[in-house]
Amino acid sequence: MAWIDERFEENVVVTTLEQGMNWARQSSIWPMTFGLACCAIEMMAAGASRFDLDRFGAGAFRATPRQADLMIVAGTVTHKMASRVRRLYEQMPDPKYVIAMGACTVGGGPYFKYGYHVVKGVDLVVPVDVYVPGCPPRPEALLEGLMRVQDKIKAKRIAKGAIDELPVPHHSGQVAIPEVLEV
Repeated sequence: MAWIDERFEENVVVTTLEQGMNWARQSSIWPMTFGLACCAIEMMAAGASRFDLDRFGAGAFRATPRQADLMIVAGTVTHKMASRVRRLYEQMPDPKYVIAMGACTVGGGPYFKYGYHVVKGVDLVVPVDVYVPGCPPRPEALLEGLMRVQDKIKAKRIAKGAIDELPVPHHSGQVAIPEVLEV
């Protein structure tokens, strides 16, 4: 056994499979290119050379939801767009994460009180993991949100769980509850 001890002196890493998978997932996040309004300009700036999302393992923006695991909803979500946002979210493979970027996405923004056409927060459409407030938020804020998603991925436990169906907003501003959730 002496030949094994000498061979693996300082090159052995002991970890669990769960930690290894979480490290790989947090180091290779693929966001989807999905911008709805002015916050998308700041999202593009965060991916450019000055701020460089590649340093954090999230630089490869994907054009299709089937290859992405992070949806950055950047901009005003209208009732007309809500069903499309939901459809894109459902087409993403599991595990999937969502960042709500900007005041309009988080809570309706300046359209909150009198805007009949704006969803009062994208969390009524898809489950949001990290909120990035601001109007528009700076690219540094998006980088901070990305690091919070990475923290969430790092702490994730692999366990069996049910996927919750969230209600989709109706054009009247009221939330329509899917038949799955009705009692």
